Amino acid sequence: MKTPLLQGNKMRILLHIAAWTILLGLPLYFINRWNIGKDFIWAYYINNIINGLIFYVNYLFLIPAFFFGAKKFKYYISVMLLIGSFYLVSDISNGLIFKYTTEQRKTEEPRREPLELRKDSGPPDRDKRFGRPPFRQMHRFNFFFTSLFITFFSLGLRVLERNAQIEKRQKDLEKEKLNSELALLKNQISPHFFFNTLNNIYSLISINTADSQKAVLQLSKLMRYLLYESEQGQSLLSHEIEFMNNYIDLMRLRMSDKVALSVSFPVQYENMAIPPLLFIPFIENAFKHGISYREKSFIEIDMKVEKESLTFRSSNSIGKAGDESGQNHSGIGLDNVSKRLNLLFPGKHELKINKSDASFDVYLVILFDIT
Repeated sequence: MKTPLLQGNKMRILLHIAAWTILLGLPLYFINRWNIGKDFIWAYYINNIINGLIFYVNYLFLIPAFFFGAKKFKYYISVMLLIGSFYLVSDISNGLIFKYTTEQRKTEEPRREPLELRKDSGPPDRDKRFGRPPFRQMHRFNFFFTSLFITFFSLGLRVLERNAQIEKRQKDLEKEKLNSELALLKNQISPHFFFNTLNNIYSLISINTADSQKAVLQLSKLMRYLLYESEQGQSLLSHEIEFMNNYIDLMRLRMSDKVALSVSFPVQYENMAIPPLLFIPFIENAFKHGISYREKSFIEIDMKVEKESLTFRSSNSIGKAGDESGQNHSGIGLDNVSKRLNLLFPGKHELKINKSDASFDVYLVILFDIT
């Protein structure tokens, strides 16, 4: 399987090949369309080859070795030497090209004494003008200007690519850290949930053996979801609702008539993929602290699913049984689900937990990206 880095390098190489194909293919178009001299063609190709060598020597070697290696002084010296050495190559090659084309032109053109003695424009005078100092000054100015532009362009391009790689590597590290933290938090939720459920079944065995057998069967369904479906990282909302209903049915077996239970899950909704075990800690907490055997108590669970959001509410009374089992409602499960929400939906969720003397209320809204 190809990694994104290899795919990025392949695309970069293809872009370079395409650019050079266009650049080196332009003279062929001009030759066919206009009558271009050989001196221009040779000078064009040699100058582009030199410019390409300056670009790639700087791009592939000097920048990684010196500029990125905190040796900027050596980098600037190396760039000056690089440009200076290639200027000598360019000057010598251009001189040889014009000398060769001038001699070839003289041999191919017929000797016409009257025209050679005239002062108006002609091949001999044009050749002399090419050899004058202004031409060399123009060549020198054009070469250094082009070389500096290519050098800074390759430097800017390399810096941008390096910053993009650093940013991508940072995102990959953050993603790995996120996945590790999510796996750790989810693995903490499952044993905590299993431990509390076993305690509920244990207390039910002494009251009703038949119901305890049903509870074991319900527990097997719950554990199947925990062991298999929730390990995928994403679960369908319908499966999550089924899991919560199974858990609630399990908890009903030990409820008395003094507990008013209200459960409302949506019937028609978009069956989207969501992270598993997001809501069960709130439901588990409600049954753990909201049931009282001595006085009336209540548990209310409600979920609404819209196109771009999901709203979950749970509310339970705080009775003496809840106080005996523990005053702190924000146990391991609630702390973990809060951390998971911050990791999974940063800036796209709202969680409110309010505790009073009579009730414990949870309000959660999750916003989804609709593409």
